[in-house]
Amino acid sequence: MFFAYWMILAAAMLPYLTIVLVKRAGARRFDNHKPRAWLEAQSGWQQRGDWAHRNHFEIFPIFAAAVLVAELTHARQERIDLLAGAFILLRVVYTALYLADKATLRSVVWGLGFVATLWLFVLGA
Repeated sequence: MFFAYWMILAAAMLPYLTIVLVKRAGARRFDNHKPRAWLEAQSGWQQRGDWAHRNHFEIFPIFAAAVLVAELTHARQERIDLLAGAFILLRVVYTALYLADKATLRSVVWGLGFVATLWLFVLGA
C-alpha cells in the first residue's frame, strides 16, 4: 500500500486522537451522557482542542479526495507521498499550535496544509 494511503488513515485518526486529549485531561470529568454539552462547557486549551478536533473532520474529505484524485490520474507517486506526508505533519503542528493558543501561526500552518491539498489536485490535472 502506498504511503499516501496510510496518510489518509492518519488524517482520519487525527480528530479522534485530538479529542482523546481533551476528554482525558482537566479538572472536570468527561460526561459521556452529554458529551457535546460537556465539550461546549470547556475553556482554555480543552476548548481549543475541541475546535481542532472539529477542524480535522472538516478538512478530511478534501484531503482524502485530493490523494485519491492524484492516485487515479497516475501522478508521480513520490510527489503524492511527499504532499500527503507534509499535510499530516502540518496538521500535527496545527493541532499543537491550536492547543497552545498561537492563532496567527496556526492559521499560517493551516494555509500551508490547504495548499498541499490543492497541490495534490493539481498533480492530477
